[in-house]
Amino acid sequence: MSLLKELYSEDELPYDKFMRLGAQSLSDAELLAIMLRTGTRDKTPIDLGRDILKLAGEKWGLLGLHHFTVKDLTQIPGIGEVKAVQLLCAAEIARRTSAMQAKADLTFEQPHTVAAYYMERMRHCSTEQLLLVLLDIKKRKISENVISTGTSNATLISPREIIIRALREEAAYIIILHNHPSGDPAPSRQDMLVTRKIKEVSDLVEIPLLDHIIIGDNRYTSFNQKGLL
Repeated sequence: MSLLKELYSEDELPYDKFMRLGAQSLSDAELLAIMLRTGTRDKTPIDLGRDILKLAGEKWGLLGLHHFTVKDLTQIPGIGEVKAVQLLCAAEIARRTSAMQAKADLTFEQPHTVAAYYMERMRHCSTEQLLLVLLDIKKRKISENVISTGTSNATLISPREIIIRALREEAAYIIILHNHPSGDPAPSRQDMLVTRKIKEVSDLVEIPLLDHIIIGDNRYTSFNQKGLL
């Protein structure tokens, strides 16, 4: 018998497997089973975990939790409101942990650190959102606000609203970010046109647009880095 077979039996409970081999040894379904703790008369916790992954689809796996609501999860027999809330809280903990790790390296003059910081927050959104980040003269964050939410493939960006907010908060610089739910961060023709318009207006009021960053699925496009500003 191989060492692997000696260490692991398919009939072993996920909790026991965790105690012997650690969390890294668990499959996605087993991780979910530990969080769920109990199953139903007809299904084990691992079965319920597999049902959740099936609902998410092969593309998303565990990341599918970020796309679910309590209502979505409670459609699965055996998942009640309490279990649904626990799963969504676990997903939120993972998102915040990722953001905290990225925050240590965050510098608004370096697009890759900005993209890393906002990646987990924005890449799971099912519709496009525009985030406005306002900076002071030392390029420290004054505020950040979602100022527009669109459809699955478009968001309405108002240069006028961006400038009004920047003037109201006495910002010295502007950064805008928006997500592409498709996962592809390549700028569209509309993205290019709107960014050019925002830059023209921001230059007029002497509040420079430092960057426009498009968030995809673990990928990003920086207009600054691409020389598009």
